[in-house]
Amino acid sequence: MTLEFAITNTPVGPMALYGLEAKLVGLTLDGQHGAEHPVERQLARHLGAFSVRRVPETAGAVARLARYFAGELRALEEQPVRLLGTDFQCDVWAALRAIPAGETRSYAVLARSLGKPDAVRAVGAANGANPVAVFVPCHRVIGANGSLWGYGGGLAMKQWLLRHEGAKFQPLAAQETLPL
Repeated sequence: MTLEFAITNTPVGPMALYGLEAKLVGLTLDGQHGAEHPVERQLARHLGAFSVRRVPETAGAVARLARYFAGELRALEEQPVRLLGTDFQCDVWAALRAIPAGETRSYAVLARSLGKPDAVRAVGAANGANPVAVFVPCHRVIGANGSLWGYGGGLAMKQWLLRHEGAKFQPLAAQETLPL
């Protein structure tokens, strides 16, 4: 099996995107790639052995990401994705895709929306294992008090994305931010 692979530069740094059969299956927030990267390891767990072929565009994701960063926030919603995880993870990721740009949810609210109010930590773990970040907007999940918690690309990137979308949250200290 061969995955298409593209690297694109964004205002928050390079991102690597993986596509399979016209669907996005993976994204790295640091532009890194290779068999040791956590996203590629997760893809291998669910897809088995694969090779990657570098292309300028994969599954239309490069173009949709560019539109998102240009201010067309709903472009991410158009992206076909193939969620590769456990049933619970896929349920969490589907719930993340239902959070509109400019809005946030707490981990507890997300757990309740899944009918599992006691699964807050499990929701957090699934959120952190999301292989299609940005398109499956795990950055829109914040602490119950509005504070920023964990993000694979770092809290400064999470804050940048939330500001880009016009969401309300408790901002980081100035020295921890990325310029908008």
